[in-house]
Amino acid sequence: MEANTASSAAPSPALNPEQHELAIRLRGDRSERPAYDAELRHHLRAALEHGIADAVAELPASRVLVVSKNRLSGVHACEARYLVDDFEWSVPAARGKVAHKAIELLLNWRREIVPLALVDEALARLEDGEDDFARWLQGLREVERSELRAEANDRVTKFLECWPPLPRSWRPVTEASVRQDLAGDRVILRGKVDLTLGAPDGLVAGKVLVDLKTGTAKPAHLDDLRFYALVETLRLGTPPLRLGTYYLDQGRLLPEDVSEGLLDSTVARVVAGVNKMVELERKLREPVRRAGPMCRWCPLLDECADGRARQADYEV
Repeated sequence: MEANTASSAAPSPALNPEQHELAIRLRGDRSERPAYDAELRHHLRAALEHGIADAVAELPASRVLVVSKNRLSGVHACEARYLVDDFEWSVPAARGKVAHKAIELLLNWRREIVPLALVDEALARLEDGEDDFARWLQGLREVERSELRAEANDRVTKFLECWPPLPRSWRPVTEASVRQDLAGDRVILRGKVDLTLGAPDGLVAGKVLVDLKTGTAKPAHLDDLRFYALVETLRLGTPPLRLGTYYLDQGRLLPEDVSEGLLDSTVARVVAGVNKMVELERKLREPVRRAGPMCRWCPLLDECADGRARQADYEV
């Protein structure tokens, strides 16, 4: 991504002020991009594998532990809730998935860009599958499908209004899979980044990782991108330049520059998460209950005094 600083020429007439500002904040100044030691990824991997060695030894020989951003966030929140597998698709849960698919199609769309047309194509592609989400889409009533279509269209329209066009020179990639295997392939770190832009220049950082969100900002959203930054660093050796959580409803970017300190703290979070996952899976201790904003949707609420007390505080 070539330099584009705040002192650049006036905004192009084709860009509204939000698009112009977002382009600057994402791309930054090439002269300020950090360079890293080629040994960094080896130090990070060694710290991870040392930190999880005892936990891996507790796993059955055939067990492979998959670590995702959602599992990490869950185990670091309420451990009792983490152990309950009760996820069900709903319109609020699905609108982001459909909007992300439509934005993925947008980057390679050769026809006139109409948000609703992109949403319809995304729905058709997602429905033409054999996974749980495809089956859920196939069973939707017309009123639910209309609601999902409208909400996804709203998100895609907001993306087009707020984001600048993404030229090929920015190397945009949507739904980019990241994965690293640790401890003799006993632990897998994996996920999908909503949008990546740019690329490193040797050991000089240059890639930007972006998560597109709807709803309210949460601290865990930053942790999600930091997890991806760690996996990307293990994969390439050069860390990303910047992370950005973008809230479509608000037209708001929360950026964070990547540093070695950020990666070290993320290693510690992953190590702690893996240790907790194994302890809970092997029933080495009782799960810890932690009340929070998500208690209102928890299936354990009726039997959880802490959760009920937290919910009562919200209702006052």
